[in-house]
Amino acid sequence: MKTFNVPIIYRSPLITAIKNRRKQQDRMKKDFTPTVLDFGPLKILLARHFGFCYGVENAIEIAFRTVDENPGKRIFLLSEMIHNPHVNNDLLAKGVQFIMDTAGKQLVPWEELTPEDIVIIPAFGTTLEIESKLTSLGIAPLQYNTTCPFVERVWNKAEQIGQQSYTVIVHGKPGHEETRATFSHSRSNTPTVVVKDMEEARELATFITGERPVDGFYSLFKGQYSEGFDVTRDLQRVGVVNQTTMLATETQAIADYIKNVIMDRYALSAENVSERFADTRDTLCYATNDNQSAVTGLLQEEADLAIVVGGYNSSNTSHLVELCEVKLPTYFISSDEKLVAANEVYHWDFHHKQELHSLSFLPAKEPVTILLTSGASCPDALVEAVIRKLLSFYDLEYKMEELAATFA
Repeated sequence: MKTFNVPIIYRSPLITAIKNRRKQQDRMKKDFTPTVLDFGPLKILLARHFGFCYGVENAIEIAFRTVDENPGKRIFLLSEMIHNPHVNNDLLAKGVQFIMDTAGKQLVPWEELTPEDIVIIPAFGTTLEIESKLTSLGIAPLQYNTTCPFVERVWNKAEQIGQQSYTVIVHGKPGHEETRATFSHSRSNTPTVVVKDMEEARELATFITGERPVDGFYSLFKGQYSEGFDVTRDLQRVGVVNQTTMLATETQAIADYIKNVIMDRYALSAENVSERFADTRDTLCYATNDNQSAVTGLLQEEADLAIVVGGYNSSNTSHLVELCEVKLPTYFISSDEKLVAANEVYHWDFHHKQELHSLSFLPAKEPVTILLTSGASCPDALVEAVIRKLLSFYDLEYKMEELAATFA
């Protein structure tokens, strides 16, 4: 796979050495057991897969290269490059401006842009409407495009099945930049509706089966369906694609559920279900799958707690937290700075969108075993910093160099 020129400040020699060792031992990526970092009174179980994915590294390389190659020019990002505050703040420090926030609220009026300005499309992609707006301003919308190739693959699949007269069901968060972009691209080809979770998929199914009157659809899914959507006509042939950072198992469960509803509704078998349900399994992102499978592997081990590192508005990171929470006390932190002391931590409650301050953190026992992972937009340097901070609570910082030597 292609390698990228990512700024060294995001790299970690230790994490790189660990990842390279695991890759050499397991080139087919079938082993999801964690890497054990045993420091005596502290044991850290590091996930098999975590950190920057292909799409994130691609976006970072393009963004920083664009800044370096265009001194003196005004450079804008449509919104956050990725959902990691450290990377976004580094770009802001280099003079890059955000045109919108992550919710789509305008920060820089379109009228202030000129044809001489550079506009970078973030890793999530953007809508066709925004591409058209940039074109009208004399700015080539795709000249500095960092859209993740796996996001584009979802768009291509939506277009492909749309051309075969399937309606597209997008499993995603309606307000997320990626889902807004996917919805825009899909609806330009075929009727499209967004469902955020299994509960909404079940609601949608009642309109597929005719259990509920069609008028209810338009209020229940307000803002989540394409213009001119005809419930009676457009839910007879469907396919499911996803926001690539969603919980992969949930996307598959939704697709399987809708498929079974279609089979029952039209008395179809596995052999002829494709008449009304499109196979879209290849739209699931490899990194999302790998990172979530690695957490599943982590959770097979006995541990006292889990730490997940990443941006608080990162969808893929929140799903790793969601998996860990089922089994263990889980602390979602954005950096090592949130680990204040052995008994004090600031961490994010993504369910209620608030940062919590907890005064019970590390249990008073030895050894303490911690599961550790990070989201796909989290630099490895932050994971190393978290390990160092945890070691400092046990006066074991010197063990870091010993550990690095074992993987060199």
